[in-house]
Amino acid sequence: MDAVHEAECLIAGKWLSEGPHSERVGPYVRRIVSRARLAQPDDITTALHYARQGAGAVARLAPATRAAILERASAAVAARTEEFARLLALELGKPLKDGRGEMLRVADTFAVAAAEARAIGGEVLPVAGWARGVGNTAITQRAPAGPVLAITPFNAPANLLAHKLAASFAAGNTTIVKPPPQAPAVSAALVRLLLDAGMPEEAVQILHGGGDVGARLCAAPEIAVVSFTGGVTAGAAVAHAAGPKRVLLELGGNAATIVCEDADVAEAARVCARTGYSNSGQSCISVQRVYVQRTRFEEFTQALTGEVRALTVGDPLDPATDVGSMVDDEAAGRVARWTEEAVRGGAVVTTGGSRTGAVMAPTVVVAPPTDAKVVCEEVFGALVAVLPYDGFDEVVQECNRSPYGLQAGLFTHDVRRIVTAWRELEVGGLVVNGSSNFRLDHIPFGGVKDSGVGRESPRWMIEDFTVTKTLLLRGLTIWGEQ
Repeated sequence: MDAVHEAECLIAGKWLSEGPHSERVGPYVRRIVSRARLAQPDDITTALHYARQGAGAVARLAPATRAAILERASAAVAARTEEFARLLALELGKPLKDGRGEMLRVADTFAVAAAEARAIGGEVLPVAGWARGVGNTAITQRAPAGPVLAITPFNAPANLLAHKLAASFAAGNTTIVKPPPQAPAVSAALVRLLLDAGMPEEAVQILHGGGDVGARLCAAPEIAVVSFTGGVTAGAAVAHAAGPKRVLLELGGNAATIVCEDADVAEAARVCARTGYSNSGQSCISVQRVYVQRTRFEEFTQALTGEVRALTVGDPLDPATDVGSMVDDEAAGRVARWTEEAVRGGAVVTTGGSRTGAVMAPTVVVAPPTDAKVVCEEVFGALVAVLPYDGFDEVVQECNRSPYGLQAGLFTHDVRRIVTAWRELEVGGLVVNGSSNFRLDHIPFGGVKDSGVGRESPRWMIEDFTVTKTLLLRGLTIWGEQ
């Protein structure tokens, strides 16, 4: 049996273990797996002061130095993938294969952030193109914005921490991490790894706690940028607490995937089954709504049901497991209730629909009412709803009825449909011949409408974590004097 993993607070360069703690019970193993030292009000004050005081030291590090640290961290993650995957399985019920996948992405994210750190620069502006600019020179640089607050979610606690912390450090900022209460040990272990790779102690602190800790950090004047990933309600609270500072929000989704009549139905069903239930569907871009052209609807439904039934459900520590547990019993119970509501409205469940503790059997809900919660709200669980459509314009409008707009999938070989969907779907990204649940960590990721503000991935996050500073040299020109 694994020992209980201690998740200390890191404040002003010191790991603190004494004081009040919270305990995390693993949703599958049903025992205490980690214990987090909770941040106290004085800790928050100390951390904020330290983040501000240390900002200059981190900003003065050469980009090459920051990049080398991140590259060492990338190599360290790759070497410790199994260790982290096991911890993700214990704290969250995430299958080992999903945990391994997450840690491979962490390694990639650190490497990408290192490359982007080396590319940070500025430009010489063409001031002499206007009469008043003649005889002058203007140069810009990207400068660190100041202390960053990174608030991370439970569903991908390592990779989303990597995105925020690596980009902030690459940009030359200090960072305070407020990790999710459900995954304190994973979060603290990743911060330790970065420090072991050479990240200076001024660059990062980690404070465990609930919404009260996050709210006080958000409101603090020492914080220059808040980067939050989580639900819409919590995101609104973060924005309100932060006030007039830079706030980046990666919020919920209700992802749609469209399967057209010219699609490879067997492949579409295989991909939707694989990506609709990974991490028990607990992803903001997890396949939730699949709209299938009516002439292929029955064929797709049968194929999807067969693929889902073939998934292995159970112990997340078993390497063969495809679907482990959800984050807790309450989350699984909510998905079961929403399934029952859809059935009362006329839907048919072709597989799944039941739960045991925090394990929700992978569920396929066919033809639910359009006003059912499994269609209208973010399920964030092991459920995929399948709905028929007739015309392409009709299905695009149906997808856009959602208040969310994060990412969508489209299976077709018709370039006209591809261009139409890219233009008309109200989403931040479209995956063609793939489901909504596919992401490359080095391209921009983010949504529109209630799905948030800003774009993640290191290059775009570095833009948000830096400010443009201009140097105007009067009477000194490289452009010509007349």
